[in-house]
Formats: sequence, C-alpha cells, structure tokens
Amino acid sequence: MDTQVIVVGAGPVGLLLAGELRLGGADVVVLERLTAPTTESRASTLHARTMELLDQRGLVEPLDDPACDVLSHFGGLPMELSGPPTRYRGQWKVPQTRLEELLASWALGLGVDLRRGHEVRAVRETDAGVVVEYTTAAGPGTLTGDFLVGCDGEHSTVRALAGFEFPGTDSTRELLRADVAGIEVPNRRFERTSKGLAIAARRPDGVTRIMVHEFGRPAVRRTVEPSFQELAESWATVTGEDLSGGEPLWLNAFGNAARLATEYRRGRVLLAGDAAHRQMPVGGQALNVGLQDAMNLGWKLAAEVGGTAPEGLLDTYHGERHPVGRRVLTAIEAQAQLLLGGPEVDAVRSVTAELLAHDRVRARLGSVISGLDIRYGGSEQPLEGARMPHLDLVTPDGPTSTTELLRPARGVLVDLSADPRRRTRLEQKAAGLQDRIRLISATAAPGSPVPAATLLLRPDGYVAWAGDTTADPVPALHRWFGTPGSQPAH
Repeated sequence: MDTQVIVVGAGPVGLLLAGELRLGGADVVVLERLTAPTTESRASTLHARTMELLDQRGLVEPLDDPACDVLSHFGGLPMELSGPPTRYRGQWKVPQTRLEELLASWALGLGVDLRRGHEVRAVRETDAGVVVEYTTAAGPGTLTGDFLVGCDGEHSTVRALAGFEFPGTDSTRELLRADVAGIEVPNRRFERTSKGLAIAARRPDGVTRIMVHEFGRPAVRRTVEPSFQELAESWATVTGEDLSGGEPLWLNAFGNAARLATEYRRGRVLLAGDAAHRQMPVGGQALNVGLQDAMNLGWKLAAEVGGTAPEGLLDTYHGERHPVGRRVLTAIEAQAQLLLGGPEVDAVRSVTAELLAHDRVRARLGSVISGLDIRYGGSEQPLEGARMPHLDLVTPDGPTSTTELLRPARGVLVDLSADPRRRTRLEQKAAGLQDRIRLISATAAPGSPVPAATLLLRPDGYVAWAGDTTADPVPALHRWFGTPGSQPAH
C-alpha cells in the first residue's frame, strides 16, 4: 500500500480528519482537486462544541481571539444561545479561509502528505484495500491505501464513485449570497419585507456579506454560480436598494436541499462532512457538524489501521454520527420553513417567537445548534456518552485540565479518588494499554465539581465510562481501546 488512509478533500473537515489520523499514528495522504486554497470564505461561524474540540488540540489560541456573539437565531427569529455550561458560549466568527489555513499548517506539521491539483476519477475496493485513480496537470496516477474517506463536499465524487445512496430532497427555494465591496447598505439581521428576506453584515474590512431570498421564487437548477446582476436585481426587489455599483468578491446560491447518506461507511470507504449530509447552511451548522464528524472518526480509523481497534469500533462512527446528521437535518428543515416561507408562515413564526421567550426552550434549541447536548449510547450513567466539560485539575506535576489532558489525542483514565490504593488498582487494570491511554491521578481544583471518582475519556473528548471508587473500568477499556494483546500493525 502507498499509504494507510487516503482523504479526498482539503477543506476544514478533510484537514482536521487528516491531523487526527496523524495524531493516532496513521499514514495519511490528502488529495485535493484545487491547486491552491480557496479564497472564498463561505462559512464563518464556529459553535461552542466545535470550539471545545479545537481547544482539545490547542487550536483555539492561534485563532487570535475571534469575535463572539451570544445572539443567534432559529429560523431567523432572534434567540440568545444558552444550554449546558461551556467556556465557549455563543457563535465564534472565524472565516473559513482562516480556519483552513490554520488546519493546513497544523496537519502539515504533523506529517500529513497534502497533494493539490489531484482530481479523483475512479475508486475501486479490493480485498486488500482501496485503489484511487486521479488526474493531475502532469497526467494520470494511482494511489492505494487501506481506507478511503470522502471529505469532498455536497457533490462528493467519492460518494458517487463508491455507490453510496444519498436519499432526500432537492432545493425548492434558494438564497443568493455574495461578499461585496464598495457598497453602503444598512446591516440587516434576517429582515423580512413584503417581497422577501434580506441579510446584510458589514465586516471590519469594509466588505459586506449579502444574502437575499424572494418569497415564492423557486430554486433554479444551476450549472454555474449566479451573476452579480441577478443578485443585485433580487436585492432591489426585496429592499429597494441599488447594489449595482459594488464589487462582488464571490457569489453563490444555496437552497433548502436535504439529503443524508444511508450509511457513513461501506467497507473500506467512509464519508464525513457534507459528503455524508447535505443541508441548508443556516447558522454555520454544516461546517460544525462536519468538523465533529472528523473528530469522531479520526481516532477510531487510526486505531483500525494501527491494529489496536477492538472489534466494531469503526462501525460506531456511523452508529454515533448518522443519528446526529439526521437530527440536524430535521432542525434545519424546520428553520428553512420559518426563514424562507412567505406570509403563510407568519402565524407559525409568531407562535415560535413566543416559545423562544422561555428559558427551557432556548436552552433546548441552543444545545441542538451548538452541539453541546450530543450524547452517544444509551447508558443509564448520565456522564457516559456525553461530552467532558472543561474541568480544572491539580496533579502532583502541577495544574492542568481535562482539556489539556486530551491534547495528545489519546484516551485518558482520570483518577479523582485521592486514594493511592485506587491508583494502584487502576494501574493494574490498565496494564498493557499504555500506548493507547494515559492514567492520571488528580484532584479537582478548588471550586470545581467532582463528576465521578474515575473517568475514562475518549480521544474526542467524550466520556467512555464513569464510576465510583469500586467500579471496574476494564470492560470499558477493552470496548473502546482493545485488549493488551492487540499489537499495532507494521
């Protein structure tokens, strides 16, 4: 094999996945069709759970203190984000170009082999692995790997070539979107007029993000992006304002299409991000769900190709992330109806606005949007399967936190019992797994809660197991990290 994992697509999802795979010890080649990073910053919002995940890898500080807004929306109706406690409450404004730049630098620093200007033409699975045929400016080529992951967007070539089913609905309504320089229009946050929906947000650099939808106007089957004239005419229809003197930096159209792959894995081929689910990009959820796909998959696939994964571990990727994708599509479809519907949805919007005045409603919807309420599995133990909140800790070596303990992307068995005998027993139970997990004895910092006497954290920051001082972690250790007899593949 040329490599262990081939990732197609060097957007944020593919780059994060590639870095996660390298942290797990896998050899990775990323194939990207574009010859240079895109200059289009289509997405610009990171949610709380995504920020927590980036922090677990030390990738928040390089973002240089991005702006945060706790005011979000549900279907265009204002809503202050609330939900479970987090250090990253709100929506964080990070242009996709900056995020890609950061993730590319991080992934390359970890040893990822990124090959631009490679367009995938064929995919073939064999008994031994996957064969990918591609073309470049220099001619065709072939690459072989143990596994292939399509992170190549909503029009995924990998998904089509590998035969994944992608049921759902095409767009019936659309928004036109552009970044425009040289215009002076009022900022608008989901402003509805008698003719349609208008959104305008001026950035510090003077460029204005414009989005517009005309009520009742059906989606267009497009083979090319809309023209600036089309957008300007639509904006004039909805607002009465003239944009024709502006300079469009980029334009596109997006609609309310909703599709979900029936499976995220077919043998040695997997999908992540928009390749697995297509949804209207409302509030940046598409990007955030994709990044969370990558975080869930990376450590599991690295363990699989490294020969240490327990049976069925890789299948938990579909089992855990597919329901999340379905739930997100449902929530976005509800928002699309509220956002793009004409006067016929006014009554529903009025009732929804009343509901959003209640704390519990805002907390529930805010948790869904932010990803903070995701819980994997059906354990009766309330911590198991949930995200591990940031917890400040004190160890014999000094202060740390659960977030910092996850930086190496390995499992962590955290002993909070302050009982040396418990530490000794845990060392015995984790014997032979030191290459996959770390055992840390600590106490919670003053004022911090103690969620359980012992916690087993997955590399993606979710709690694999929690128990008191008498509970046995061995079944969970073996379920998620394999047995001491399993050895890395060479």
